[in-house]
Amino acid sequence: MSETTLLPGEQLAFDLPEQAPQAEVPDTTINEKYVRGEVRIVTEQARYPLNTVASMVDSPSYALSPEYQRRHRWSVVRQSRLIESLIMNVPVPPIFLYEYEFSKYEVMDGQQRLTAIHDFYRNKFALAGLAQWPELNGRTYERLPDKIREGIDRRYLSSVILLKETARTSEEAQRLKQLVFERLNSGGAQLEPQEMRNAIYDGPLNQLCIRLSKTPSLCRLWDIPEPEPEELAGGAASDARVQNEYFRRMEDVELVLRFFAYRQKHQLHRSGVPLSRYLDSFLRHGNSFSQALLEELAQIFTTTIELAEAVFSEKAFWLYRRRGRGGRESWNWLSRPTTAVYDPMMLVLSRNLYRADELRARAERFQSLIEPFYQEHYDTFGGRDVNPNTLREREGRFESLVEAVITRT
Repeated sequence: MSETTLLPGEQLAFDLPEQAPQAEVPDTTINEKYVRGEVRIVTEQARYPLNTVASMVDSPSYALSPEYQRRHRWSVVRQSRLIESLIMNVPVPPIFLYEYEFSKYEVMDGQQRLTAIHDFYRNKFALAGLAQWPELNGRTYERLPDKIREGIDRRYLSSVILLKETARTSEEAQRLKQLVFERLNSGGAQLEPQEMRNAIYDGPLNQLCIRLSKTPSLCRLWDIPEPEPEELAGGAASDARVQNEYFRRMEDVELVLRFFAYRQKHQLHRSGVPLSRYLDSFLRHGNSFSQALLEELAQIFTTTIELAEAVFSEKAFWLYRRRGRGGRESWNWLSRPTTAVYDPMMLVLSRNLYRADELRARAERFQSLIEPFYQEHYDTFGGRDVNPNTLREREGRFESLVEAVITRT
């Protein structure tokens, strides 16, 4: 089975140690660790008058994740209910800020609250769906009665700020930021792995994955509405995209990351380490790739996903599966894509880009063979096993299929 030829500068090296059981630590050692201040967050609290929040959000000193905003846009009704709570002086949870440079902050928790308050003060939406103040429905901030407007201007938004002094090094800052972010999001609506990566490991590779997630072929093959021109120009995503589960969970971005990570997975990913941890580490280290390398990788991904669609059509990443046993056995298509097919197929096609024209010319042959291919190798593709041997076997099966079709006269 052929190995993937990596581009100059692409190969990464990092350790993913397995967690070993720890021996019991003496109380004196634990007390000393606490006195030294290890793993202790340095914070301060602040209160912002609501009528200053819009200017704060517009300031370059406060960084919100635009990608998070696009994918988790609150409805007007939900935004309005926050404003109604503020009018009624209902306590609102504090926002959490991370001071990455002195007096410069990342918003770790509270992006939607900040955005709702900003947009309301900028008259970007009219109140809707209010239960306690229905007479204000249809009104923007500037059209509120004077007393209501003056009252809401007196309210405050509280914040907890993780100060720069929390960490001594950039590596420690990254670790503590991840720890705090995970704890903040451990309750309520749990963030998906790629949502966490987007917040914690943003950088050039992450931004490339976001950009490539808009590739039309990827969207079509994973049943994700394609982005409209407004979004491609940096604007908001359409309602159809926001409502799509793959898009909302940022699984489209993770699919791109998986493609890049799988190019050297067998060299880097140790058995027993969760795939999610491997993808975390790959993204963190891959953010150091040069811009030239990133553009080469982008070209490989785009060409490969377009080739998959051209050769295998809209069912490229579907699995032809067996249902039932014995005399009641039947076969049908799993009517959605699966990573059990996506990962090995994309890897093998990327290794064969040099003969892409031949593969396209034999598309009908590939499509006629794919059902018997899955029937013959269903035990390889049909289970949930993702150990290294199974992954290599899936790749080998697809490589054999490609060779059989290409060499057949």
